[in-house]
This record gives sequence, C-alpha cells and structure tokens, in this order.
Amino acid sequence: MSSDRFVITDRMWELMEPHCLGKASDPGRTGSDGRLFVEAVLWIARTGSPWRDLPRYFGKWNTVFKRFCEWVKRDVFSRIFNALSVSARLRPPYLIVFHRVFSS
Repeated sequence: MSSDRFVITDRMWELMEPHCLGKASDPGRTGSDGRLFVEAVLWIARTGSPWRDLPRYFGKWNTVFKRFCEWVKRDVFSRIFNALSVSARLRPPYLIVFHRVFSS
C-alpha cells in the first residue's frame, strides 16, 4: 500500500502522538510505528473489513488487533479524538465515525 493513501496529515499526527501508547519516553515496551498503527485502525474503520483482512503492509493482523484492544482499554482513542476536535479543519468525517464505532 502506498503511503499516499494514508489519511493522517502531519498536523493531525502532531496532535495525536502525545496521546499514543508505546512512545520511547513511555515506561515499558516501546511500540513500533504508532502512526502506521493508527492508519491500520482507520483502514479497518473505513473499509469495515475483518481484522484478518488487514493488509500485510500494516503488520501482522493479530498484533495490530491486540494493540488496538489495549488502546481501547486505556481510552487512548477518546483522548486522540478530543485532541483532534480542537480544530474543525482537523475533524475528518471518518474519524468521527471511528470514534462512534470504537468508543462504546
């Protein structure tokens, strides 16, 4: 998959990154590419595909799914959504749908 198909802009990532788990500054295990992981989750939300159909480009589907479950448990996606909500220009419709689907 080409990175020109990604949806997270650099400005959006600047707002999202501080809320992500697995940064080098976090205690414990450091996650691999957080931006690619969020792109993978958004791909699942946009396509409605099952996790097993996640393109290999994003990594092993089960690893991505487990990381997703941990982020849901720790309410990371709500914090990301709130961070992006500061500017109407940064609220893409798919992220609003994503928040509604995965934050319940």
